[in-house]
Amino acid sequence: MAVINRIAGFADEMAAWRQALHRRPELGFACHETAGFVVERLREFGITRIEERIAESGIVAVIEGQGDGPVIGLRADMDALPIHEATGAEYASEVAGCMHACGHDGHVTMLLGAAKYLAETRNFAGSVALIFQPAEEGPGGAVPMVEAGIMERYGIEQVYALHCAPGVDEGVFHTTPGPIMASVDTIHIDVFGQGGHGAMPQECRDPVVAACGIVQAIQTILSRNLAALDQAVVSITQIHTGSADNVVPDRAYINGTVRTFDREVRRVIWQRLEEIVAGQAASYGVAAELRCEEGYAPTVNDAEKAGFAAEVAREVAGAAGIVPDMDRQMGSEDFAAMLEARPGAYLFLGQGPGAGLHHPEFDFNDRIAPVGASFFARLVERAQPVG
Repeated sequence: MAVINRIAGFADEMAAWRQALHRRPELGFACHETAGFVVERLREFGITRIEERIAESGIVAVIEGQGDGPVIGLRADMDALPIHEATGAEYASEVAGCMHACGHDGHVTMLLGAAKYLAETRNFAGSVALIFQPAEEGPGGAVPMVEAGIMERYGIEQVYALHCAPGVDEGVFHTTPGPIMASVDTIHIDVFGQGGHGAMPQECRDPVVAACGIVQAIQTILSRNLAALDQAVVSITQIHTGSADNVVPDRAYINGTVRTFDREVRRVIWQRLEEIVAGQAASYGVAAELRCEEGYAPTVNDAEKAGFAAEVAREVAGAAGIVPDMDRQMGSEDFAAMLEARPGAYLFLGQGPGAGLHHPEFDFNDRIAPVGASFFARLVERAQPVG
């Protein structure tokens, strides 16, 4: 693995940063302590152009290279999850019910490692914009940062991000041109009937039976309204209704998730949901209300930038250290908003066996931090070479 020697030299320092961040996780937009830690490190590296409190706690810091040139953006997410940690690590979370279960402490560390190296060497033309973003886990910090004008204000022309991947061989990068992760939307359906005695259903308008009919009909969307090669998921994950064995309730609630890679497929699914909910409700003599909560867009890599990122990953990890055509994933990522604003690429970096993301026993593998930091650094040097 061709990790940059200078970055390998401060691997222990990077591990210390990561473990300090792991102890003090923060949720959503309220990543103020994390942001303070990041800014303190950046200033130690000699970086002075730092904008804070973007989208409440986000940061953009600029490292200027040699002479005029373009600006490349590198992004790391900072927030944690509302999960009680069960790793037993000596640096385990000190915040009850909150932990870094998705590796964002590692993502911040990898970008800080690249920043330290790039601030020392400045062996690139133009500038690099370091983007530290809150609220990736929800409600989404990328959109408000883009809406705050960071791409225009800093002249960012392309943007990249990394995510750790448990279960993937340690130090191996995965990416793909085009869609890499799905959009995520949420279904809320309220069914309103007329309750009564369970022994006299003829006097009721039963929302339980109607809810079952709606759920069954929703299952036909993928099999009968989309082409076999369209990739989508519609999963109903909750039905809540009733309180006793001899009472027909007066309402039911249905909840679920929709995942797609294509805006037209997304549109067809929402249209059929509206038609199915209305039609099924009418057939059962109840009323129903569908609420469609649109979430993150699909994460779509620019084909050229994904190819370039794969070349850089090959330099760092070797020929066997990059899978440039990974299968798409039905998970979602709000970095999608930055890729909609500017061309770029999103990659995964394997961290070996262990608990999966969002698991209470998950822990970032500190051995891959120098790999990710070297990737970010070489990406900048290759994209914007001096002379």
